[in-house]
Amino acid sequence: MTTLAGDTRAARPIPEIPPFLALGLRLAPSAPAGRILSEVARRILNRHPRLIERLGPYRQSRFALMATDVPISFLLDLGKDPVCVSLHAAPPEADARISGKLAALIGLVHCVWDGDALFFSRDLTIEGDTSAALALRNAIDDAELDIGAEIARLTGPLAGPAARIISLAEGLTGVPLTRTEAVR
Repeated sequence: MTTLAGDTRAARPIPEIPPFLALGLRLAPSAPAGRILSEVARRILNRHPRLIERLGPYRQSRFALMATDVPISFLLDLGKDPVCVSLHAAPPEADARISGKLAALIGLVHCVWDGDALFFSRDLTIEGDTSAALALRNAIDDAELDIGAEIARLTGPLAGPAARIISLAEGLTGVPLTRTEAVR
């Protein structure tokens, strides 16, 4: 893995999703998973309202995030009110399509890897409206999101134990499920 000159992010390899987790993701019912992910997305947008503002003309766009190592695609539909995330076996129609290993897609949110470096090393592919994809990346970078913390917050009084489980899963898989101080 290479990084851009002067980039302070770790040049660690992108982990593969463990087979047991990949199987679980493939077998997970898409409708309930989509509802959970939609709720996470809505809460993120409520906590980070500038994220939508930062998208500018792309605030109504549809983004397909396609995991190349797990046959699953996510559609982030910002044009729906409320915002909707859905899961698909085949890549859905979207304004911009971003594909790469699932760990890379999650790691981009947490600034573990540099999107430009992943793109130029071909670990990440962008199709469709690349300006929309770049606007999404910049908005997410600016918001300093932590998906693991957002998911833990969803559990209410069980947020502490949920955060510990997420941390354990991160340690076991190598997938960057949270934002750490080292990457800020």
